[in-house]
Amino acid sequence: MPRIANLYFRTAIIFLIVGIGMGLKMAITEDHSVIGAHAHANLLGWVTMAIFGGYHALNPRKAERRLAMIQYYIYTAGVAVMVPSLYFMLLGNMALEPVVAAAAIVTFVGVLLFAFIIFSGDEIATTVLPAPSH
Repeated sequence: MPRIANLYFRTAIIFLIVGIGMGLKMAITEDHSVIGAHAHANLLGWVTMAIFGGYHALNPRKAERRLAMIQYYIYTAGVAVMVPSLYFMLLGNMALEPVVAAAAIVTFVGVLLFAFIIFSGDEIATTVLPAPSH
């Protein structure tokens, strides 16, 4: 598996743990005010990163590109800043709204870079299967 696919899966599982932790806290306290941060951790962190990792696992030649690693760092930085700043903003710290907005823009740039990776070139890895034995 390409290194970047492994990085995406490892990062995704961390966001899943964070998202579930937020969900448990909401369930225990019966305070669902941070549901937006919970959703972002699970959808942008867990689901989207796992999909990115799966794409790179299936397209190892594209995963080897330098742009793939740049895209990983940009997207991950955006989500890693957005989730906690959104969490604290939803708890009432409205001074974090510009941080959330900036992180959302960085995350979107990461998505656009991933779209570029998908649409650029037709570098599909070829696998030679062994001849069937009789």
